[in-house]
Amino acid sequence: MENTTSVLPLVCKIIHIPEKSSFLPHLQPTVNVLASVIEPKDANTLVRKLNKIAPLENLQHVKRVQKKSIDGGEPQLSLLLCMTVGNDGGDDCMPYEILELVKSYQLSTFITKVCKYAATSKEEWDEQCKLWPTSYHPPTYNISGITGFSEEESQSVVGFMRHTINLATSSIGQVVNAAVIVDPSTKQVIASACDQVISSASLANGVSKEGSCSNYLENLKASNLENQQMSLLDGSISEFKPITDNVACVHPWQWALQNSSCWHPLRHAAIVAIENSAARDLQLFPDHKALSPLKRQKIEESGFQSNGHSYQSLRPYLCTGYDIYLAWEPCAMCAMALVHQRVRRIFFSSPNSSVGALGSVHRLQGERSLNHHYAVFRVVLPEEVFRNKVVDGKTSGSG
Repeated sequence: MENTTSVLPLVCKIIHIPEKSSFLPHLQPTVNVLASVIEPKDANTLVRKLNKIAPLENLQHVKRVQKKSIDGGEPQLSLLLCMTVGNDGGDDCMPYEILELVKSYQLSTFITKVCKYAATSKEEWDEQCKLWPTSYHPPTYNISGITGFSEEESQSVVGFMRHTINLATSSIGQVVNAAVIVDPSTKQVIASACDQVISSASLANGVSKEGSCSNYLENLKASNLENQQMSLLDGSISEFKPITDNVACVHPWQWALQNSSCWHPLRHAAIVAIENSAARDLQLFPDHKALSPLKRQKIEESGFQSNGHSYQSLRPYLCTGYDIYLAWEPCAMCAMALVHQRVRRIFFSSPNSSVGALGSVHRLQGERSLNHHYAVFRVVLPEEVFRNKVVDGKTSGSG
C-alpha cells in the first residue's frame, strides 16, 4: 500500500513508494506478548526493571505501556512484560526473572497481540495502535515531495512525465523505456534517452530473430499505438504484453534470446541517460574536475572566485540533486546505477511486475546498507490527457 502524496485535476496522481512494503490493516503480522494491568505508581519502576531483564530487542517499535480510559474516565495502565513462549499465559511460559516480578507485584497476566513490524506510514501506525501502542518515525531524509507536492511542483512533475512517455512512444511501431534527467532547481532537462538494446543498424538490416528484426517490427507496427500508450499509463502490461518486448527493464534478459549482433544487454534507458549527462558535463566543463557535494559546499561557503569562475561554474558531481523520470519502473541494475549517480528522486509511470526494483518486486530504496538513498514516486496520468495528445499527433501527421 503506497501513500498518495498529491492528487491533481483529471485524476493525475503522484504516489510515494515507501522504503518498505505496507500492510493492509487486517493483514499486518502480529506476535503474542505477555502483559498485565499495573498500578500507575509502579509503572516507572517496572519499566526500568523489564528493560534490563527482558529488553524488546525484536520489538523496539512497541511501547511498554498501554494507557486506556475505563469507566468514569479513570486511566488504566497495562504493561508489556515479554514475548510469550506458550499460549496459556501460565507460569511455565514465563522466564524466571519475569515470574519473580509477577509474584512480587502480584500481577495478573494475560496474552495479547502486538504488530511485528514498525509502521511505514502514518495510516499504518494508526491501525497498529488499535492493538497496542507503537512508535512511528517518518523518513529522516529531507527530500521534497515525501510529505506532498505543491500545485506548482505537481504540474512540473506531470509535465516531465508526459514528456518522458512521449519519448518512450515516439518510435513508430515500438514502445521502449525512456529516461529524462532533470535539474529540479532550474526545471531544465539535463539529458534524455531511450533503450538502445537494439541498434538502428541492426533494425535496418533485419537481423534474424525467428525470422528477422524487420519482420518483428512489421508486426509491432500493426498493433494499435494508442492502446500501447494507454497500457503504459495505467500499468496494464499483461494486457498488452507484446508491446513490452523491447522494454529493457521489463525484459532484462530478452537480449540473450536474440542474435548477439542485434542486442546489447546493458544499454537500458537510464544507463544511456546517465552516459549522456556525463558527456554533457564534459562538454560544458572541459577544464574543471567534478567535485563531491561536501567539497562543493565548502567552496560555496568560502565564496570561491578564481579566473572568473565561481563555484556554480564547476562541473556537477555525477547527478547529485537531480531527478530522473522513467516510463517504466527500473530494474535492479538501473536502480543501482542511479544510487551511484546520487540522484535525488525517481519518478516512473508504469510498474514493472517482472523485475521492478523500486516497489514491484524489490525495494532498493529501503536498503539501509547503501551509502545513498533517493525517494521514489509513481506518476499516474489520466487517459483523457494522453488520448488528446495522440489525436493531436495524428492530426498533425506525427502519429
